[in-house]
Amino acid sequence: MKTQTDCRSVPLPALEPARCGRVAAVSGAEGFRRRLLELGFVPGTRVERLAGGLREPASNRVRGAIVALRRTDAAHVSVELE
Repeated sequence: MKTQTDCRSVPLPALEPARCGRVAAVSGAEGFRRRLLELGFVPGTRVERLAGGLREPASNRVRGAIVALRRTDAAHVSVELE
């Protein structure tokens, strides 16, 4: 059973390495937002932050692909923790 703290949304860069979540929302200018959606960051999609420390860009597994995003770009993706 999920508790209230389990259902919170965080920006993608705040997701700890090896932790998974589901994309809750994608924000940003229309062209930029569209690009994130094309990369697979569609609401409801499972995303896993891969280990990589504080280096940029950070790697994320989404829809079977590994996608690297800069922290400033990844901040436009909100993730619900699993």
